[in-house]
This record gives sequence, structure tokens and C-alpha cells, in this order.
Amino acid sequence: MSIETGPLGASGMAAVNTQFLYVSLNGPQLSGYSINPTNGTLTPVAGSPFSFPASTVLQGLAAAPNGLFLYAADAGRIDGFSVNRGTGIPTAIPGSPFASGTNAQLVVDPSGKFLYAADDDPPGGILAFTIDSSGALTPVSGSPFVIPGQTVSNSRPLGIVDNGSFVYAALADSNQIAAFSIDSGTGAITPVPGSPFPAGDDPTVLTLTNNFLYAVNWTDGSISGYGVNPGNGVLAPIPGSPFGSDGSTLAADPSGK
Repeated sequence: MSIETGPLGASGMAAVNTQFLYVSLNGPQLSGYSINPTNGTLTPVAGSPFSFPASTVLQGLAAAPNGLFLYAADAGRIDGFSVNRGTGIPTAIPGSPFASGTNAQLVVDPSGKFLYAADDDPPGGILAFTIDSSGALTPVSGSPFVIPGQTVSNSRPLGIVDNGSFVYAALADSNQIAAFSIDSGTGAITPVPGSPFPAGDDPTVLTLTNNFLYAVNWTDGSISGYGVNPGNGVLAPIPGSPFGSDGSTLAADPSGK
């Protein structure tokens, strides 16, 4: 078995169009790799790693479903890139970087029309943007959206996921998970009844598969599992949750099994 060497201290990872893999380094560099479709091996994209001004702090990454755009959470902004389908070389989208609150994680809606980011500025909330045909971002009216029912001065939202109907964010400092329904026309979001829902100690990373949501609780590495009501987005703990583990991140297999 061969081991692919990659960047140390990576803080974000996203695949674009199953052709390229990008890794952020929690700093002013972005590494890109082409993916061999037969065996999955990685080859650095020409010019990788790509360097940016010293003030750049690339963290979470999210790819648009059309395979054309890549977005990175940055220090008080969001960087947008168009991706060359032949070479994988990223180029800044006109207008990038786009102003935002402090954010570390972000997600593109499956429709490709909206982008949501966890807003870490007190008291914590969700940033929402529309994505135009060029990949440029425009804030949705009402953004950032406040998280109701917080028990601390800043809930510090981190992990964020989107299934097309609902957006969920892990609230690390209040030990909760916030849930919002999505207006498919405008991208505006509305709190789900009962949100935010109780979670484990310091939830940080979320993943969705079918009608289930899982959260890694950073303090003890346990995994909290929830059933997602497909009609209203309400979360219900799965019997036996939280499940024992010793992890800090997680991913669900596309099969959902």
C-alpha cells in the first residue's frame, strides 16, 4: 500500500467534480490535487500549493455542485475561486474575497444557488449568500441570521451542513445543534421548531446521511446521532446515542450505510 503525502495542519478539504481535491492549510496556501478516477491516487495540480497574501487564513472549503466553483472560509471574508476543468488551477472569482463575518466552516446548498457559513462573531449566527452565474456571492436579506435560544453570549457555531431543505450548525460553546429551514426561492432561513437541540459536550463537526445527522463531540470524542424529520427538520436522538468513539471528525459513506 502506498501513502500519499500531503500538507501538514490541514483544516479544510473539498473535492470538485470528482476530478480534483483541494486542501486548505489554515493559512495563506491552498493545495490542489488531480484524482485518478481508476485508483484514487493523487497528483499535485500544476502550481500547487497556491499562495495568497499573508493576511489570508484559509479554513473550511466547500465546492459548488456544478464543479465550477470552490469557496474557502477566511478571516472575516469568503474567498471564491473558479476551477479550470482541464487543469484544476483555481482562479479568483471577480469580486473575491467577499465580505462576511468571522467564519471557519461553510457549505454550498445542493441546488448550487446558496452558500451558508457559520458566523463566529458574537452572539453567533448563520451567514447566507446567493451564488450568481459567475460564482459571485451576495448576502441574503436578513443575513446573518440569529440563532434563538442560546444559553451563552456566543454559541460559536462551527460545523455546518445542508441537505437542500434544512441547514444545521454545531454550537460548540452551548452544546447544541441549531436547525433552520431554507426558503428555496430567496435562500433565507427560519429556525426549525424546538431549535437549538441538545448535543454532547463541545460539538464541532456534523455530517448528514439519508435522514440522519451525526455530531462529533470534541471533549470526549463521542458521536451524537439524530433522526431528521424530513417534513420539518426536527431532530430526535437515535436510541443509544451518544455512541462511544475517540474521534475529532467524521464522514458518511455516500451509500448511506
